[in-house]
Amino acid sequence: MGQQAKNIDDDDTVKYGHLLGCVLFGLLLWFLPTPQGLTDAGWHLLALFITTIVTVVIKPMPVGTIALVALTLTIVTNTLTPAAAFKGFSDQVIWLVVLALFIAKGFSVTGLGNRLAYYFTKILGKKTLGLSYGLVLTDLIMAPAIVSVTGRIGGIIYPIIRGIADSYESLPFDKSARKIGAFLTVTSFQCCTVTCAMFMTAMAANPIIEGLVTKGATPILKEFTWGMWALAALVPGLISLIIIPWVIYKIYPPEIKETPMASQIASDKLKIMGRISLNEWIMIGTIGALLVMWIYGKKLGIDAAPAALIGVAVLLLARVLDWKSLIKMDSVWDTFFWFAILLMMATNLGELGVSSWISKSIEQSVGGMDWRFAFPGLLLFYFYSHYLFASSTAHVTAMFLPFLLVSISLGAPPLLAVLCLTFVSNLFGGLTHYSLAPAPLLFGAGYVSIKDWWKIGFIVSLINILIWSTVGLVWWKILGYW
Repeated sequence: MGQQAKNIDDDDTVKYGHLLGCVLFGLLLWFLPTPQGLTDAGWHLLALFITTIVTVVIKPMPVGTIALVALTLTIVTNTLTPAAAFKGFSDQVIWLVVLALFIAKGFSVTGLGNRLAYYFTKILGKKTLGLSYGLVLTDLIMAPAIVSVTGRIGGIIYPIIRGIADSYESLPFDKSARKIGAFLTVTSFQCCTVTCAMFMTAMAANPIIEGLVTKGATPILKEFTWGMWALAALVPGLISLIIIPWVIYKIYPPEIKETPMASQIASDKLKIMGRISLNEWIMIGTIGALLVMWIYGKKLGIDAAPAALIGVAVLLLARVLDWKSLIKMDSVWDTFFWFAILLMMATNLGELGVSSWISKSIEQSVGGMDWRFAFPGLLLFYFYSHYLFASSTAHVTAMFLPFLLVSISLGAPPLLAVLCLTFVSNLFGGLTHYSLAPAPLLFGAGYVSIKDWWKIGFIVSLINILIWSTVGLVWWKILGYW
């Protein structure tokens, strides 16, 4: 008991030390002279924003607390007016994330997510490689409707992986992990970064990208719709999902190659679940209608967030979802709170001219270079700088818009620059055991060593870069996107 209390005290001491370091860092930035080309308000907001991002990465306290302090400081220091500081909470982008998280709950409460996973496991699960494709296919089908990649991978895919691994006595933190558990875990994780890249509603930071591109003082594009995003990602995404499991199977092979038990277990689970329930049919119909509205939103005159609102309303009226259970989803409201504040700060940086100032500073370092050489270099730097981030959201809000503006100023076609940076903003999530929300959960399960996790992450990053920079470019050219 005494040792446990000592460990807690030591942990608190470390966190307070980190917090003090962040405060001192923020004060140093704040009192530095305002650089030429920036207003005092712009510089002070940038100082607060950088300090907030650094503190979010170090995480000496909950992200919501960090965001609340940042919001407070923007107002009490007169850096932003209250109206400007609070406008993030009314942004459609933020509400799209919240509503999509509510819709995701429908997969859980109806059992539809598990049914899909068991169904594909039954069909493809007789061999280990086929089993991995079944899990990936399950993730792909759920991705357009579940904005929480943690919900998909941690809530649906991982429990099935764990059940299959246990049935073959493939145990975490043990040599037997390589039997099957390690392969399925790392393959599902690496492929989830691709499914995240394929849909605007497949990862929480994606709607922020859409907001940064189409809103603000100087929008980059008049529109960047759900359908445009999905169509652009379709071909390179599917090719990545086909190739990645096979490559991992070759470089990190499971000891067990045949898995008839997995198929039988899935079949037994489906028998227990019985026929598709009415609530599952309602869920299927709602998701189908949402996809139609998201794909043809422009023609129908319905934006993504109102479409999601319709979906949630239908599920509530049909009693698939219960309002009391939704308001108890504290993780969703926590996400809503800090997400709105980060997006607000990033948006105001653009309106105060800070993003343009940063992009011009970067541009000066690569000035005179042909964009066809400079742009790939910027993309690679943006991709591998994710080693420094423990949050895709933090990375996107901090670096996406400046790098986009630099790329366009160098001569890169705007839509091409948007597509490349958008997809990289998802694909870099596979680099480390902390680079995407489900990573700590899957790595912490104990099947894969940190050395193997990083090695596979780097190899897969090269594969994705190769596929999306070749097949992707050709596909986007065919579509007339550049």
